[in-house]
Amino acid sequence: MIRLRRSASAAALTLAAVTATVLGFTGPAAAHVTVNPKEATQGGYGRFAIRVPNESDTASTVKIEVNLPENAPVGSVSTMPVPGWTVAVEKRKVDPPIEVHGSQLTEAVSKLTWTAAAGGGVKPGEFQEFPISLGPLPQVDKMVLKTLQTYSDGNVSRWIEEPTPGAEEPENPAPVLTLTAAAASPSAAPEAAGTPAAKDDDDDDSGSTAVVLGVAGLLAGLGGLALGGLAFARTRREPTPKS
Repeated sequence: MIRLRRSASAAALTLAAVTATVLGFTGPAAAHVTVNPKEATQGGYGRFAIRVPNESDTASTVKIEVNLPENAPVGSVSTMPVPGWTVAVEKRKVDPPIEVHGSQLTEAVSKLTWTAAAGGGVKPGEFQEFPISLGPLPQVDKMVLKTLQTYSDGNVSRWIEEPTPGAEEPENPAPVLTLTAAAASPSAAPEAAGTPAAKDDDDDDSGSTAVVLGVAGLLAGLGGLALGGLAFARTRREPTPKS
């Protein structure tokens, strides 16, 4: 009887393990820091959000550090206020300078650090977005935004691993903004539809001839009417011959 119970217990454990493997319930999927949207156009401007989920069951996220890549400097970087958070902006020298609207900039933002107010932060089971504006976006294929996430218990998640195309996602992937080349503008604008065609000289001559002929016909008709009236009046004046 004991042997049968042990066999049943072993079978149940095996079935549970197989079910968990097939359905993917071996553990909760890790949510990592991302940038949204994930794609933009080179040379343009865009509004993006650094989305930070909290993965801890007991601690809050109290600091976020986003590093902009050195090989892809951005001339204009601005942040949007986030209630309960302050942001610090760090800059670095760039050489050669970045041209923005005809001006040569010798500095670019290198790091953005958001810090939560005392007692605040991203609580367990929550997420927070940190909006930023970037532009003009560099002429590169992608921007890797390596990010550090600090918790209230002192733990730090380092989202700094660069994903490789065709390979499995790394354990701690960095947010990646993919940049595509701008579409080429047409060399010449197409001719506007509905443009009236130029008048032909022959059309003008035909119109003039028709007008002349119409006036001549009207005069001829008036002349015939006048002659008919005169003939009628003359007939009435002549005496009637006696029989």
